[in-house]
Amino acid sequence: MSRIAARFEALKAAGRKALVPYFTAGHPSRDHTVPLMHALARNGADVIELGIPFSDPMADGPVIQKSSEAALALGVGLGDVLEWVREFRVDDQATPVVLMGYMNPIERMGVAVFAERAAQAGVDGVLVVDQPPEEAQAFVPMLRSHGLDPIFLLAPTSSTERIAQVGKLASGYVYYVSLKGVTGAGNLNVEEVLGALPAIRAATGLPVGVGFGIRDGQTARAIAARADAVVIGTRLIQEIEAAGPAHAVEKAGAFILSIRQAMDGIEANDEAQS
Repeated sequence: MSRIAARFEALKAAGRKALVPYFTAGHPSRDHTVPLMHALARNGADVIELGIPFSDPMADGPVIQKSSEAALALGVGLGDVLEWVREFRVDDQATPVVLMGYMNPIERMGVAVFAERAAQAGVDGVLVVDQPPEEAQAFVPMLRSHGLDPIFLLAPTSSTERIAQVGKLASGYVYYVSLKGVTGAGNLNVEEVLGALPAIRAATGLPVGVGFGIRDGQTARAIAARADAVVIGTRLIQEIEAAGPAHAVEKAGAFILSIRQAMDGIEANDEAQS
């Protein structure tokens, strides 16, 4: 059983939902990536989505775009991201790690080389925003041959046929984009999101995570009432930015702890572990 499947099984048995934070690798600096990953895991992250910096992130709003540009300005590439996952695995063999990004850096490295190196580093899943199921016939088997879960996006505009395609190809979990917009948009309608989940569940037995536009504990808890996972990225990156490099790790841990507590119905009065 993969780390992702094992984590979701354990959460289901405990009656809990997954918290999946996203941040961009290499931001705010190269030295922050691994400490941030550990802080998120210690403070309630069940799966970590690690963003691969890319110059043209079509699905991302200005906050994630800015973090990606900052990482690229530091020379961060896909090889660095894989090395940071490897470093994270020295002390954490349990927390699943999903790489999220775009196809260009992977193709530049070479799909087969990427799959092998990602598996060796300890990556568990790969979510490529601009790799639709219609074009993934070669990519998915390559990932699976190295024990990597291919994770796909679904959106409010996804057709019944697209949902069925994703249901056949995906593993790990399915990521439902909660709104018609980019990451961090502020027009999330919780009832519309929850109303879309039954059609997805009818096409796949995989856990369904919801992301894009979730910014606070109240919304995270409302989504978690029906979804299997809550993905939160833009607001986390804003917290990291506001804290500044000296306090980024501590602030990120505290924020994720507050979301975890809200999802679990716990009063947020414990101190985060940085």
